[in-house]
Amino acid sequence: MRSSKLRSALTALVAGLVATTTFGVSPAHADPSALTLPPAGAQWDYQIGRPNGAYTPPSGVQIVSRDRQSAIAPGLYNICYVNAYQAQPNETWDSNLLLHDANNNVVVDTQWNEPLLDIRTAEKRTAIMNVVGPWIDGCGTSGFDAVEPDNYDSYVRSQGLITTSDAEAFMSLLVARAHSHNLAIAQKNTVELAPDRQTLGLDFAVVEECGITEGECANYVNSFGNNIVDVEYTDAGMTTVCAGYAGTLSIVRRDLLVTAPGSSTYVYGTCP
Repeated sequence: MRSSKLRSALTALVAGLVATTTFGVSPAHADPSALTLPPAGAQWDYQIGRPNGAYTPPSGVQIVSRDRQSAIAPGLYNICYVNAYQAQPNETWDSNLLLHDANNNVVVDTQWNEPLLDIRTAEKRTAIMNVVGPWIDGCGTSGFDAVEPDNYDSYVRSQGLITTSDAEAFMSLLVARAHSHNLAIAQKNTVELAPDRQTLGLDFAVVEECGITEGECANYVNSFGNNIVDVEYTDAGMTTVCAGYAGTLSIVRRDLLVTAPGSSTYVYGTCP
């Protein structure tokens, strides 16, 4: 792809001028031959629990998603979990990069006690990428195959302060960074934005509990085909999604806290 530095530079300049999108950046579509997507309809495991979420996968697993600070599972397709839109409780962030409401209180995802990052301006998105970007770089150097940036849907918890356009503008930066390392990148949940996946350059989807909302799995399939890995946290959701998509999508039943074997809450299951 780089037979001539001058030719490459001119090609990149023209492509950037032609392909600039309404999100303010060029869509970072990777050369498909440089990316590897997760195998479709495969057995997989969701191991993003922190700090000790990684463990030896059950027999037959081909795909595993692990926290960015965990080592990869040798011989498997490894997805690197990055909390890209919210700050984890143990992380230290510049207060100016956290979302504040009209009373100057930090807006928090109360389910997980995670402050939302303020992605409302290009300047702040760039500053946040100065933190998150090196995490994605680390996924590449650690040998992961793909990145799963979480909390794309944080705008629904932002008290109306963050828009879908803000979320997509930041996603464009994440896509570009991942593709620069030949890492595939997943859309995490956020089914309402799935129709925009090609414009943004998203490669596959990591979905939680599409089996509990009627039609949701089908909506993901409409946008991503069978390039979907789904985790269900209830028996009912697992039954539904297995009935419709066993052998087509990659599906696993896990406990909500995605604990490791030996925990009293540990659950792991596959479709019959």
